[in-house]
Amino acid sequence: MNEVLNYLDELYPNAYCELNYNKDYELLIAIVLSAQTTDKRVNKVTKVLFTKYKTLEELENANLEDIENIIKEIGTYKKKSIFIKEIAKSLVHDYNGTVPNNRKYLETLPGVGRKTTNVFLSEYYKVPSIAVDTHVERVSKRLKLCKQNASVKEVEASLTKKIPKERWIKTHHQLIFFGRYHCKAMKPNCDSCKLQKICKYYKDKNK
Repeated sequence: MNEVLNYLDELYPNAYCELNYNKDYELLIAIVLSAQTTDKRVNKVTKVLFTKYKTLEELENANLEDIENIIKEIGTYKKKSIFIKEIAKSLVHDYNGTVPNNRKYLETLPGVGRKTTNVFLSEYYKVPSIAVDTHVERVSKRLKLCKQNASVKEVEASLTKKIPKERWIKTHHQLIFFGRYHCKAMKPNCDSCKLQKICKYYKDKNK
């Protein structure tokens, strides 16, 4: 594990959340929108969305079709448009427009599961956690940091067991960067990677 952590530090010493936001709810909504699409695309639509609707109250009362038109270039935009309005409504009426540091509550919101909650709490409230997205899961299985048939929850459990807690937030971002820019799903940079000897993908490819 130390070999992996040291290499991540070498490659991405300053990995960070690439979603743009200025307010707590902007981050939460951006994370919800990021499912099945890229952060770059989310940043493009949220810039328009949050410029037009400047408060949760305005989002709650926004025309659904208008939200759809703004975010239509991202995946499952019709469903996500409903999520935006419902999240805004819940936060306004339950917490006076604040996104609480409350995992149980956040996971009751539409479109917000464990992964989204982990990303939000670690980024906004600095709660130590590791969110397992498609990049983190792929990298973890390639580097044998978890079982190959592990569920998302099992991948998270394995990582939090092997990685020092004080590193969880940092390593989470590094694993995403590693999966997004180096250990890509298609055409990963195997030839320049220092983790070849522990990588299942590399060994299988070169049998």
